[in-house]
Amino acid sequence: MKISRSLIAATLGLAGLVSPIALAPASAAVDASDPSRFITTLTTDGLGALRSGNRAAAKAQFRTLLAQYFAVDAIGDRLIRRWSPTITPAQKSAYKAAFPNYIIGTYADRLFEYANAQVKVVRATPAAGGTVDVTTQVIKPGQQPIVAVWSVAKAGAGYKVTNLKVAGINLAIAQAADFDAIVQRQGFDALVAMMKSRSAS
Repeated sequence: MKISRSLIAATLGLAGLVSPIALAPASAAVDASDPSRFITTLTTDGLGALRSGNRAAAKAQFRTLLAQYFAVDAIGDRLIRRWSPTITPAQKSAYKAAFPNYIIGTYADRLFEYANAQVKVVRATPAAGGTVDVTTQVIKPGQQPIVAVWSVAKAGAGYKVTNLKVAGINLAIAQAADFDAIVQRQGFDALVAMMKSRSAS
């Protein structure tokens, strides 16, 4: 689904999946003391990296922050929940190994389109399961603001992003539909092969 990919690019790039290169380490740059501050500092750092123009360095930092600030395993498991009872442990391991690099390879190059955007945190609202929904506006010059809602969950002393809803579209559901279509047509191994083919070098 092309719309899900463009929306993910719009939001992940501004979420701070990449942070300023050659500055403080990610753990020092991002303030996870509360949900709103967590998203605010991720966004500020992300925009700094996008404006640096250094794609190779940004992708390297992208890998680190994806693991540190996003619930990668939980998100990945959610996307193939329908197929989990039918796949083998080996298939599951191959999928989990391919997932982070698939995210980077699919979306990283698109993030630079948003270097001149701004993100404004509007509010933080308690949600189901102990999560918090942080509502933001993604503002790009010459375009209408996009509402992005970040679901974040407590993780140790800080928070991790567990899902995104952009312009009313649940990105986890949209991406799961993409994966389901491939598995239905070609099988689970074809899904993993596709993910590996899109992985970042």
